[in-house]
Amino acid sequence: MATKFFLLAFLALAASRALASDPGQLQDFCVADRTSQVFVNGFACKDPKNVVVEDFLFSGLHMAGNMGNKQGSAVSAVNVAHIPGLNTLGISLARVDYAPYGQNPPHIHPRASEILTVLEGSLYVGFVTSNPETKLFSKVLNKGDVFVFPQGLIHFQFNTGDKEAIAIAALSSKNPGVITIANAVFGSMPSISDDILAKAFQVDKKIVDHVQAQF
Repeated sequence: MATKFFLLAFLALAASRALASDPGQLQDFCVADRTSQVFVNGFACKDPKNVVVEDFLFSGLHMAGNMGNKQGSAVSAVNVAHIPGLNTLGISLARVDYAPYGQNPPHIHPRASEILTVLEGSLYVGFVTSNPETKLFSKVLNKGDVFVFPQGLIHFQFNTGDKEAIAIAALSSKNPGVITIANAVFGSMPSISDDILAKAFQVDKKIVDHVQAQF
């Protein structure tokens, strides 16, 4: 009787895991039809008869982005918005350029883990674990080094050198999303009450007002 119970329990667990996983591909590809009026979790599929090779192509990642901003960095994303053929494939990438001492500020990708490869220069990178015991995992990376940022965790990159740096990031989603922490907290529209932010950061409201004014 006990053996039968454990067998049934195992089968139930296996079935629940199968139902919880992402479905496999049911066709060779599902090129995004960005003109479709059908609202789905992602993009509807283009008729395969209308798919062309350009649906799987993006050109221009050899060009550096504009780093002339306050952060001194530029992210050139290549996701389903740029390559329709990425639809349903669960992958995307980005080129990140860093001016001397520039940074890709603390941010999260709500729908993807990230693996970063340094092509040129040196980067100080890190991520912070979730509550209750937040811990910083950080490292200085050099050319050829690879680092992983788990999905949904706050992470950053900082150029430690006096020369430009370049990295390529691969992400486990066709549309990983990005939430830059400072922009989201201090630059939302409408803005979060300075009373709330002052209490959250344990500072005077005048400081919050000053920071919000930067965004």
